[in-house]
Amino acid sequence: MAVPPPSSDPLVPDPAKIRLREALKARRAAHVVEIGAEGATAAAEAAMRHILPHIPHAATVALYLALKEELDPYPLIEALHARGQSMALPALFDESAMRFLAWAPGAPLERGPMRLRQPLSSAPERAPDLIVTPLLAFDRHGHRIGYGAGHYDRAFQRLPGAHRIGLTWAVQEVDRIPHDPWDVPLHAIVTEREFIAA
Repeated sequence: MAVPPPSSDPLVPDPAKIRLREALKARRAAHVVEIGAEGATAAAEAAMRHILPHIPHAATVALYLALKEELDPYPLIEALHARGQSMALPALFDESAMRFLAWAPGAPLERGPMRLRQPLSSAPERAPDLIVTPLLAFDRHGHRIGYGAGHYDRAFQRLPGAHRIGLTWAVQEVDRIPHDPWDVPLHAIVTEREFIAA
């Protein structure tokens, strides 16, 4: 399987992916405005209920802290923390590869590239058994479109044994995602409506 090029390399962007990314950003933003804050909170809690039974108690789980209109994984973070689960968050330092650093609610965070809220660089690195990833679009074959930098695809390549689950709004589903040789498919996608095994 090909390895995705680093984001700093010159690339010829896939026009289909660019169009889809922009369309899904707009669709997501409109959906979040339509449902309002209460609807977004209820959706995040519903998504947590769909995914939680699929996470083994002994697994180290990598999650993320939501940005802007992303479906918020915080109810899942709280549920995993309550059952004593080991967790990590993605971290970016300079142009290096994404690392997953140990974190729990209440632990300090710092601002990283791309507005990422991440653990301090002194936090221990973890090799997650399961990675919960945000995305902009997905299909039912496990293909996803992220934000275009390739950080998660490179992490998936580096951690081939980790189970990969996308977390996103149901409105971000499309019939087919165009994909490159380095795109690593997900094992499942979770929305506020359902758990989708890819």
